[in-house]
Amino acid sequence: MEQSNNPFAMVTLAHLHAKKTQHRTEDRYHAKWNLIRKLYQNGFNRQQVIDLFRFIDWVLHLPEEADKRLWKKIADFEERKKMPYISSVERFGQQIGEGIGEKRGIQIGEATILMRQLQHRFGTVPDWANEKIAKAEPPSLEEWSLRFVNAQSLDDVFSDKV
Repeated sequence: MEQSNNPFAMVTLAHLHAKKTQHRTEDRYHAKWNLIRKLYQNGFNRQQVIDLFRFIDWVLHLPEEADKRLWKKIADFEERKKMPYISSVERFGQQIGEGIGEKRGIQIGEATILMRQLQHRFGTVPDWANEKIAKAEPPSLEEWSLRFVNAQSLDDVFSDKV
C-alpha cells in the first residue's frame, strides 16, 4: 500500500497513521509529511493532490506549532522541486486562515452588539460581565442575546438557569 499510486491507498494510509500516531505529535508530523510528499511524487493529477491533501490535513490534525513547521516544510519542498501545486496549497492555507478570521470577526461583532444592548438597557456593565462576554464563544453570545430580550437584570441575561 505504501508504494501504491491509488488515491484510496493514500486515504487508507492516512487513516491508519491517524490511529497509530494518536497522542504522539512528532510521529504524526513525520507520517503526515511523508504522505504529503508522496502526493507530489506518485503522479497524482492536480485535483487529486488538492483533495487528498485536504483529507490528510483533516485526518492527521497537528497542534498549531507542528502544523506551522509542516506548512513551511511543504513550501520549501515545493519551491525546490518547482511543483505546480504551490498556489493550490497556499490557497488552501489562505482559506483556512480566512475561515478562522471570519469566525473571529463574527464573534467580535456579536460581543460588541450584546455589550451595546446591555449598556443601553442597564447602564454601565460591570467588569465580570465584560470579561465573560470577551471570553465567550458564539453559541453563548447568541444565547445571551436572546435572553436579553426579556431580561430584567444582568443576572437574567447570564444566569445558568434557563
